[in-house]
Amino acid sequence: MRAWFRQWDELLRGRSTAPELLADGRIELPIRRFLALAILLGAAYGFFMGWFAYLRGGPHGAWQVLGSMVKLPALFLLTLLVTFPSLYVFNALMGCRLSFSATLRLLVGAILVNVTVAASLGPILGFFTLSTTSYPFMILLNVALLAVAGAVALGFLLHTLRGLSLPRWRDVPRSPSSAADEPELELNHAQNNQARSIFRIWILIYGLVGAQMGWLLRPFIGSPNMPFTWFRERQGNFFAAVVKALQNLLQIEGASRGG
Repeated sequence: MRAWFRQWDELLRGRSTAPELLADGRIELPIRRFLALAILLGAAYGFFMGWFAYLRGGPHGAWQVLGSMVKLPALFLLTLLVTFPSLYVFNALMGCRLSFSATLRLLVGAILVNVTVAASLGPILGFFTLSTTSYPFMILLNVALLAVAGAVALGFLLHTLRGLSLPRWRDVPRSPSSAADEPELELNHAQNNQARSIFRIWILIYGLVGAQMGWLLRPFIGSPNMPFTWFRERQGNFFAAVVKALQNLLQIEGASRGG
């Protein structure tokens, strides 16, 4: 286990994806160990998600805790399964030297970063669970915390992919006094701009898939007014639910102020 946590710490500190280790397009990240850690950390955040139903959901609250601990890791793994092929194709378009397995290792590493940040925010979620009874507020708080974790993970992924993209202008051998290299420098600069644009498109796809995947796997928090169920009916979408939760929260606050 000590080796597991050492590799995990090296990933978080950026040592596993240092530029000198990525020079030949290889990423040496242990998939099995990192997947196991991702499941454990995802279950940890899911445990805090289920607290709300456990404290206010009656005898079925424990089932909601269990369901959240199972479905939160499943959310990330299923999103990985759906979006992995597109990331590999986009990497090829960006000119990265990553192989199929290296791309998978990189995405698993990004997911581990994601759930690590989420698990570190779990105590904050638990604190607000103990200090509020507002179900809409808890929905929006979870969306915000998971969005922060996702942004950090995508930042990690973007930083690594930049190191693997086409050679940047400073990597091109040239004489400082020579003007003949200028077209080549401009070409590399344009290629890197195109690579960043392509990756931004993939980030949008990843975010949309992850958000809708979470909607399909709901409930994660558990409404105190509804009995426990593993899955709810497939209706609406994630974004409509967030808007509705925000509207409900504002109505509750408005009513409390009016009273």
